[in-house]
Amino acid sequence: MSAGTRTPEAIGATASATGLLSRIDRGDLARTLFVTACAVAVALGLTWPWPAVPVVAVIGIVVGCWPIAAEAFEDVIHRRMSMEASMLIAIVAAAAIGEWTTALVITAFVLAAEILEDLSMDRGRDALTDLMSFLPETAQVRRDDGITVVPLAEVAPGDRVIVAPGGRVPVDGRVAIGASTLDQSRITGEPLPVDVTTGDEVFAGSINQVGALEIQAERVGAESSFGRIIAAVEEAQSSEPPAQRLADRLAAWLVCLALIGAAITYLVTRDLTATISVVVVAGACGIAAGTPLAVLAAIARIARSGAFVKDGAHLEALSAVDIVVFDKTGTLTTGAPEVVGIRTAGAAEDAAMDADGAAPERDRDRTEQLLGLAAAAESYSEHPLGRAVVTAANDRGLSVGACTEFTYVPGHGVTATVDGHLVAVGSRALVADAPEETAPEVPEVPEVPESDASDPTATEIHVSVDGTYAGTILIADAVRETAQDAVAQLTRMGLRTMMITGDQPSTAHAVAARLGIDDVRAGLLPEEKLAAIDAERAAGHDIAMVGDGVNDAPALARAHVGIAMGSGTDIARESADVVLISSDLDDLVHTVAVARRARRIVMVNFVGTITIDLIGMGLAAFGLLSPVAAAFIHVGSETAFILNSARLIPGRRVPGRLIPERRHSAPTP
Repeated sequence: MSAGTRTPEAIGATASATGLLSRIDRGDLARTLFVTACAVAVALGLTWPWPAVPVVAVIGIVVGCWPIAAEAFEDVIHRRMSMEASMLIAIVAAAAIGEWTTALVITAFVLAAEILEDLSMDRGRDALTDLMSFLPETAQVRRDDGITVVPLAEVAPGDRVIVAPGGRVPVDGRVAIGASTLDQSRITGEPLPVDVTTGDEVFAGSINQVGALEIQAERVGAESSFGRIIAAVEEAQSSEPPAQRLADRLAAWLVCLALIGAAITYLVTRDLTATISVVVVAGACGIAAGTPLAVLAAIARIARSGAFVKDGAHLEALSAVDIVVFDKTGTLTTGAPEVVGIRTAGAAEDAAMDADGAAPERDRDRTEQLLGLAAAAESYSEHPLGRAVVTAANDRGLSVGACTEFTYVPGHGVTATVDGHLVAVGSRALVADAPEETAPEVPEVPEVPESDASDPTATEIHVSVDGTYAGTILIADAVRETAQDAVAQLTRMGLRTMMITGDQPSTAHAVAARLGIDDVRAGLLPEEKLAAIDAERAAGHDIAMVGDGVNDAPALARAHVGIAMGSGTDIARESADVVLISSDLDDLVHTVAVARRARRIVMVNFVGTITIDLIGMGLAAFGLLSPVAAAFIHVGSETAFILNSARLIPGRRVPGRLIPERRHSAPTP
């Protein structure tokens, strides 16, 4: 490599530095440099025209202290004691006793610290607001007269939106035509691309990577996933969480303590230099600036992982919870019935008499035949259990034939003629010769785990062919894949987990046992769920409630932190303080962990600031710190605590990363 060749890392570093400089307010930078130059000039002996009152020093202090004095004056009007007021007092006092270099150095330090604080806060905000600029300004919409490009604000629910390869999905909706691969990482936090096809749900803000898609818009604008994130960003940037109010109070107390300490120092020592050092060294800026930065950065990190917190107050409340209460249906489970097991008539006998090892293959064939016949009979049914049977057959790639003479018997099931056979699918009342109790020992059904085949929560759907019992299909509300691991991780974090549900006790306890939840309250009405939350609150617990339905809304609102699944109802999402957009319970664990980490960082800033200030004030009072050394300690500690909070700021994603190469593209709709 030649000496003139620049590596990508060097180019990136230069671009980063250029971007950093572009963020600094030129007026603030010029003011800081001017004051610094004045301090150097005075230190080198430029004291014209009077050594006691150098013009250069006076001009430098007036120029540098103007924004400090403006902020201090505003705080005084609002009866707030701020660090600007204390530093202004220290600067004026240093100038009054002829310590012009000290006064200028302190002013330069304060201005530099303000620039650092603004840069850190901008990065915290950018981690959120870069999401806001990601949606396209226009969308291609299929109209009666063809495809028209319209402003995104004019897209309405029900419109068909065309998204070309490489384009960004502008709305929440479902794929109407086409198949592709989407990068949904900005919305769900899923790092790997997701394959979608007809009927699959997609989120605004996703990147279409391969094939063209035609999407039926369901939620647009403020109602979309991106719209809700933007609302959360605006709320987070304007809200003042309890931790921030505590930070303001603590900062005010530290300032008052510094002034009192300075007064005592002067009364005891009559040393103005030591008195000024006491005022200068006491700084609560690390608390006042570090706390909002930690809040913004934590909300940004959570948003990048597939969830969003509606404001900083809820982030702090989440960091303090000791109980996580789950609804069952739609929260710990998918909320949609799925086929979890299939038992065919004669399978057990075949296994007992098997001599040539062909029983598993015969059972596989019988299983597929049974599922195919049942799906054909249910093909016209609108019942959720019937739709689950059809979905299972389609997922296994089975050929589902047509049916005739379809009849639905309310409360019992369906009958239909399929390939010349009379097929009945339903309860024992419809399939009279179905066994009273299915034997627990059954061969494993292909693609269905054995544990699911004996699921005590499953509903049995019996099938007969030409009046003879042919088998049983077991359907259950499947547990979410990440539920068990999420509960285990929350338990390891020291949190107690509980389930409150309106479902039957037997089903609730079976799901809870599988997930490792010991405390189960089942068969509850919405008001009874509310009473359960109230009882835990009365016992002194801080509660996070996770739910998805209308019946969960009161409990979500009453809990210290309500957490709604993104797939839940609108009222649940509106009642909640946190929304898991991807409905992935791993995101719940990550959200709690980040909230706790933010709280730890804020507390470190609290304790560190108090410790450094008390030690510094003691040293200054005994004359062991000069005003300049005190200013170094003040700014150094402030910088350390701001950078401590900045550790929460998520790194930027590298465009194109985690996007595997694709060989095939979907047909253009």
